Amino acid sequence: MQPFKSAHSTADSWGRAAKECVAGLGMPPDGANLGFVYVTDVFAADLSSIVTYVRQKTGIEHWVGGVGLGVCAGEEEYFDHPAVAVMAAALPESAFRVFPTISEDTGELPSAYRSWMASTQPSFGIVHGDPENANTPRLVEALGHDTSGFLVGGLTSSRTVSVQVAEGVTEGGISGVLFAPEVPVATGLSQGCAPIGESHVVSDSVDNVIIGLDGRHALDVFKDDIGEVLARDLNKVAGYIHAAFPIEGSDTGDYVVRNLIGIDPARGWLAVGDSVEPGSRVMFVRRDPESAEGDLMDMLDRMKRRVAAPPRGGVYISCVARGANMFGEAGREMELIHDRLGAFPLIGFYAGGEISNSRLYAYTGVLTLFL
Repeated sequence: MQPFKSAHSTADSWGRAAKECVAGLGMPPDGANLGFVYVTDVFAADLSSIVTYVRQKTGIEHWVGGVGLGVCAGEEEYFDHPAVAVMAAALPESAFRVFPTISEDTGELPSAYRSWMASTQPSFGIVHGDPENANTPRLVEALGHDTSGFLVGGLTSSRTVSVQVAEGVTEGGISGVLFAPEVPVATGLSQGCAPIGESHVVSDSVDNVIIGLDGRHALDVFKDDIGEVLARDLNKVAGYIHAAFPIEGSDTGDYVVRNLIGIDPARGWLAVGDSVEPGSRVMFVRRDPESAEGDLMDMLDRMKRRVAAPPRGGVYISCVARGANMFGEAGREMELIHDRLGAFPLIGFYAGGEISNSRLYAYTGVLTLFL
């Protein structure tokens, strides 16, 4: 199969940026028919014009993507100023479908898409979600169930309008592209945190408030795990210690991280950024640069062992709290990816929530390689 091609621009007007991206692609791969496009939120209002221009100039009909507080391309990442990243791919026309926005239920998909899904049984998809739609996590899970596919992606992030691309500009739910099994891919998930103790059984909870763990006050268990220094000054745990929920049935110790949003010292309760059911398990994790970089390198080493040849292209979706904020310098994440896997076309964006295996994560990096 043909390799992918990518290009990016940091021009300060959407017209120049789109033109430079088209020039950077040069001659797209023969038969190029699918494009990815990500823009920083500076260009959010111009995304429709950008998509129209690159479609017209490249002849690539199908486009997917979205807006982020940051975008990444090659070994670079860009936050807080204009940037556009595009990638062109040549795939069999029957091997993918760009699906339109669904906002409440997968039954909203037009019959033509559902017929293709039934006959093709897509095994993989890249999806983009609207963070303002409370149905988004459920929609991702339902689409993964309906397709029996492995979905990755992210929630768009923006200080202005939070929009996606699915042929044209859209918003309000989830959209993206599904791939038939004949499109070979490999994916990896890198956590941005590290466990600081064993998991505990939630013995009592209400909504998102953990009242008891292992039959004890939740706060007492929490203090035991975080250690005496932090326990003496709980103000220091903000942004550093988080709750994590192990994935049932995972053989890799996988977990989803949720923010610790409140502590009630008088009652000994903990409030977290998700609903909690009695009988579920929770552990506490720390978020720091060493943990994040170490886990990213481990993930890349595992992927390298799985990939026999250089990737044709890739999409990387990382949390807005990662990038230079976590790794200390702009482009460090992208540099590590290319150091481990070699040079290949790679673009992506910094999301308000990441998707892997049809679940919504936080503080993670999700890498997709097209093989």
